[in-house]
Amino acid sequence: MSYLDPQGGGLGSWLTATDHKRIGLLYLTLMTVFFFVAVGIGVTMRLKHLSGGDYLISAQTYNALFTVHGVIMIFLFVIPGLPAVFGNFFMPILIGARDVAFPRLNLLSWYFFATGATLAVLSLFTGNGPPDTGWTFYVPFSIKTGTNVSLAVFAAFVLGLSSILTGLNFITTIHRMRAPGMTWHRMPLFVWSLYATGWIQVLVTPIIGITLVLVILERFFNIGVFDPAKGGDPVLYQHMFWTYSHPAVYIMIVPAMGVITEIIPTFSRKSIFGYKAIAYSSIAIAGFGSMVWAHHMFTSGMADTADFVFSLLTFIVAVPSAIKVFNWTATLYKGSIEMAPAMLYALSFVFLFAIGGLTGVMQGALGVNVHLHDTYFIVGHFHYVMFGGTGFAFFAALLYWFPKMFGKMYDTKPAYAAWGLMFVGFNMLYFTMLVLGTMGMPRRYYAHLPQFHNAHLVATAGSWLLAAGLLVLFGNFLYALFRGRKAEANPWGGITLEWTIPSPPPQENFAEIPTITAGPYAYNPGRPG
Repeated sequence: MSYLDPQGGGLGSWLTATDHKRIGLLYLTLMTVFFFVAVGIGVTMRLKHLSGGDYLISAQTYNALFTVHGVIMIFLFVIPGLPAVFGNFFMPILIGARDVAFPRLNLLSWYFFATGATLAVLSLFTGNGPPDTGWTFYVPFSIKTGTNVSLAVFAAFVLGLSSILTGLNFITTIHRMRAPGMTWHRMPLFVWSLYATGWIQVLVTPIIGITLVLVILERFFNIGVFDPAKGGDPVLYQHMFWTYSHPAVYIMIVPAMGVITEIIPTFSRKSIFGYKAIAYSSIAIAGFGSMVWAHHMFTSGMADTADFVFSLLTFIVAVPSAIKVFNWTATLYKGSIEMAPAMLYALSFVFLFAIGGLTGVMQGALGVNVHLHDTYFIVGHFHYVMFGGTGFAFFAALLYWFPKMFGKMYDTKPAYAAWGLMFVGFNMLYFTMLVLGTMGMPRRYYAHLPQFHNAHLVATAGSWLLAAGLLVLFGNFLYALFRGRKAEANPWGGITLEWTIPSPPPQENFAEIPTITAGPYAYNPGRPG
């Protein structure tokens, strides 16, 4: 009996399910809805830039739009996306377990997520209008503005609770529930990435929780922690915010790297090159990534020594990321490569993330950082990492595991067509932003000077192509759900544990818990990996 088969109770059986696979699908459903809402807002903002002056929407509405776009994309899609959807669905299967360690806590995490998402939406339609601070909620503006910031901040706080519970559950599951014979060095690398991510979630998410509570207390009780008029320090807010929010970038990107590390060996028919280097580089990224927050604040006023230290650490954190890229490339070398849609999107991730990473390393250089701070260059860099990285990895994961999750095959031709639209549109949109930034176009401005207009037109046309590609991709998935042909148990020839069970998986994953006797990527046993 598949986990998708009716279990009585209709919708109620889904909303009370403790099966990790059903909870993964609950996350996927909610996130997909919010993702397209945020895409619509992003396209609307680009439409505004078809004209340089007052056009279509007011400055205040523009401020609200980029705030809501950021809050939804960051807190409801990019941060939780890969761990909550694919971590929940596949991590227990990949380690040979029947479920996570705390199934009821897992369901509670989803309810916290759904509650936080609901509060974020309510913040748009209640109070004195949608928040207009940007997703960073920077003080002192966020404690002065009359818009509905308090509810939006509380929504982010509740979403943080969901993240902490998920991290705790994953760490415990990986420690306690691995199948017999699955040593640490026989774990799939996606599981390693979730393990590193889990520690970031548990250790740094409480910091943002405390920070957000302090903002609410400032707004309601004027306690004066961040308000300079009362002796507070707004720069302290930036330290606390980025102490979480820079590691949060790695909550987003480390699982994405884990997904890519699963896809490349399968479609190269080759063992992953440098298994241990990739595994430990995930831990290194988590560690160093937690020590570089202040590179967001080079222009806020810090000691020269602090500027130097955080600049150096920013360069160092690029090393474990580069190790992964090197090992993926070495795995591809002399591989029997099949350019299936999942592989195409995975390789696109490597290309786009490399641009995002390199433009990020540039920000570690103090002089360059000061020149480009708060320009469109930062917006372009951020989207190359977040959307080009996490987004394309999310789509690659969906293409790779869709047959296993739903027992249906999608049509590959629309998936290729969607890739063409998305790849061209993405680079037209965000590479143009990099250029605009170097020309001096400030971020968050709702109007622009004439010298920036042509570039804005190119970026807006790119947003149309990108949105069209997303509609084709997800339309293809929807069609496959209802009309797709039945999927085999192992359509891609994968050899990790999820491909040894039927599609879609049975309720408790395995009729009998497997015994593991070798590493997860033995495509070419006997040859050095």
